[in-house]
Amino acid sequence: MKTTTLLGVTRNKKFSPNHVGNDGAIFSLVTQELEKMGCSVQLWDEDTFLAATEIPQQYIFTMARQKRVVKKLQQLENEGKTVVNSGFGIENCFRTNMTKSLLENGIPYPKSYIVPTDYDGNDVFENLPGKGFWVKRGDFHAIHKEDVSFAATAEEAKEMLQEYALREIPDAVISEHLRGDLVKFYAVRNTDFFFWFYPYANNHHKYAEYEHINGQSVYYPFDEKALQQAANASAEVLNIHIYGGDAIIDKHGNFHLIDVNDWPSFAPCRQEASVYIAQAIAEQFELQPIAVG
Repeated sequence: MKTTTLLGVTRNKKFSPNHVGNDGAIFSLVTQELEKMGCSVQLWDEDTFLAATEIPQQYIFTMARQKRVVKKLQQLENEGKTVVNSGFGIENCFRTNMTKSLLENGIPYPKSYIVPTDYDGNDVFENLPGKGFWVKRGDFHAIHKEDVSFAATAEEAKEMLQEYALREIPDAVISEHLRGDLVKFYAVRNTDFFFWFYPYANNHHKYAEYEHINGQSVYYPFDEKALQQAANASAEVLNIHIYGGDAIIDKHGNFHLIDVNDWPSFAPCRQEASVYIAQAIAEQFELQPIAVG
C-alpha cells in the first residue's frame, strides 16, 4: 500500500501513575507494528501537540489524556480527521461520564451516585448496600492515590469529599463496596484479543491496598466469555477501541465492571496486544489490515 503518514501523540508522564515505562513500551510497540505495515509515523508528546498551529496528518493515534489535548482532538475530529482512541471516547472515560454511560446502558456496574464534592447529606450512603463505600474523583482519571479511596463509614467518605473540594475537584462518584475477586483485563474492541488476570497474584503493586480491603483472591469460577462481551459492550458505549479495566467477581460468578480505561499499559501482554491494537487502528483509518495469528 502507499505510504500513509500518521501522527502518534504519547501520554504525558503525569497521566501514567505507576506506569510511565509501561505506557511508553506499548505505544512504541504499536508504532513499530504500524511501520511494518508501511506507515510513516511522526511522534509528538502532548505539549508539542498543543503547541502545533497546524496538524497536517489525517490520521492520529493517541494515549493522551490532558483535557486541553482531548478538546483539541475533538476539534480535529469535527473537522474530519480520524483519531484512535477518539477524543470523545477519552472524555467518556472520565469517571463521572463513564459511570453515567455504563449505568444508563445496562452494563453491570456497582450501584453508584454522582455527587458534588460539597455534598454533606446521608441519603446516598443510606441507599448503598453493603459495608463501606468507594469515593472516586469524578472529573478525570485517578492521578493520585487518593483519587480512588475506600471509606469504612459515611463520615470518612465526607472527609474525602472535603479533601476533593479543597483540590477544586467539582464532583465525585460514590459506589457500593462489592466483595469478591478483583480481576484486571485488557482488550481491543471487536477483536478476539481479551487478556485477564488476578492482579494480587501477579504482585501488581498498585493493588496492594485493595487486597487489604477486599481480602485475598478466592478464584471464584465465572463465565470468561460473558465478561469479554460485557467489556466489549462497555467499549462500544464509551466509544473507545483500545481499552482495559477492572471487575469484581462474586461467589456466585456474577461480575461487575468497576473501571474502564482508554488505552492502558497492557503490561503483561503488550507484545501480543500490540499487533491487535495496530490492526484496530489500521481498520479505523481504513488502511490495509494485517493478519493476526
